[in-house]
Amino acid sequence: MTGTLLNVVTVLIGASIGVLLGSRFPERVRQTVMAALGIMTLIVGVSMAITGNALIVLFSLLIGGIVGELMDVDGKLNALGKWLEAKFSRGEEAGNFTKGFVTASLVFCVGPMTILGSIQDGLIGDNRLLAIKSLLDMFAGLAFASTLGIGVAFAAVTVLLVQGGIALLAMLVGSSLGVITRETPWIVQMTATGGAVVIGISLLLLDLKKIRVANFTPAILIAPLIQVALELFKIQLP
Repeated sequence: MTGTLLNVVTVLIGASIGVLLGSRFPERVRQTVMAALGIMTLIVGVSMAITGNALIVLFSLLIGGIVGELMDVDGKLNALGKWLEAKFSRGEEAGNFTKGFVTASLVFCVGPMTILGSIQDGLIGDNRLLAIKSLLDMFAGLAFASTLGIGVAFAAVTVLLVQGGIALLAMLVGSSLGVITRETPWIVQMTATGGAVVIGISLLLLDLKKIRVANFTPAILIAPLIQVALELFKIQLP
């Protein structure tokens, strides 16, 4: 859990600095920063998505999207953001609070470093990967908060729940997970599907398409299940 706690602290530090700096930026500068974040997020998403099998990613998104819609993950995450907004935001901050919270929560918690780092932290107490992620998230939090405000800082709660939950699960499951690396097949497919979700986030940041991205997050859990099932039944996909 040490790596998760470190990540929470760095997100708070980065977001706090971003909020302080953001008030000094003209609106045109904020828009340019947001565009830069959107472009970079798109690049990261594509680089992740192309690592996996396209069919597994497709079916994961289809099934995960349906599950997410039925569960209304996006609606619940936005509702939480709205509740936090009502409690903690003031004046002009309110407009971007929920967007900042939801966007940062997705960016900080979708990706291979989140899953693999949390598993390593919980399984063997190795928090080096999460330490690297923490540093990256600090700068990302700074950039997001400079344009979207204090809502980004509250994404630290999501980081704590998601990464902490994965780490605790890894501690409970223990050695049955075996040796896990970036090349582990189910990690590869999970990473690729996560990349597709990240691409959806980039479309939101660039104001190209309004997508209920959070409703696709169940796909990240479905992808490894598909991979394991294919291996179990010895099915080879093109």
